[in-house]
Amino acid sequence: MRVGLFVTCLIDMMRPEIGFSALKLLEAVGYEVVVPASQTCCGQPAYSAGNRKAARDLAEKFVNEFEYFDYVVIPSGSCGGTIKMHYCDLFADDPDLRARMERLASRVYELTDFLHNVAKIDKLPAREPGAFSGSITYHDSCSGLRELGVQARPRALLEKVADVQLTEMKDSRACCGFGGSFSLKYGDISSAIVDEKCTNIHGSGADAVVLGDLGCMLNIEGRLRRTGDDKTRVLHVAQVLAGDA
Repeated sequence: MRVGLFVTCLIDMMRPEIGFSALKLLEAVGYEVVVPASQTCCGQPAYSAGNRKAARDLAEKFVNEFEYFDYVVIPSGSCGGTIKMHYCDLFADDPDLRARMERLASRVYELTDFLHNVAKIDKLPAREPGAFSGSITYHDSCSGLRELGVQARPRALLEKVADVQLTEMKDSRACCGFGGSFSLKYGDISSAIVDEKCTNIHGSGADAVVLGDLGCMLNIEGRLRRTGDDKTRVLHVAQVLAGDA
């Protein structure tokens, strides 16, 4: 089985190590993984901003690059949500492209959803020396949770990680305040939301907060550091599962 890994532009530019952790996990369960070199952005920023033409162009590019794989896996709930839930809307005026995307959409998965429900992973890769151990709390990113229903899967997988204990924070399903351009347009509101999230992280007593969306990850980590917390680690779920963190 061939899996097309959509790395996401944010991971590619900001934290490529997350992409390598996702690759490691997929190969560990026996899949041939291909990372198309021409991939770029899913189009979410353009779609959210109302630029349908730019978003449609990127959506068509995605279909052309990924429709021939058995599965497409994405280590991001927001990009996965955009692709699975909104691409068909962008192709409303093109029956052929819409049909192609409808066929492809059923094979597109967020990473933890794929590992748990399709690959049914029962043994994680060997942990690297110095890999994280300790207590964690999990933040449910909005798009992954509300568009894709990703909530139980990452927790079930994290239970398989040796020397890691999950403690739920208060309001784990509440937004972190990022929301892409929302955090730029409404900075004061965004800051208030992420401050509450940071308070809940601290209240859990966890050594690290783990999540599945890099946008939220950067937002939370940035606020923790700017408010003087240089100890709480902020990790992508792929890094913890792969034993790379």
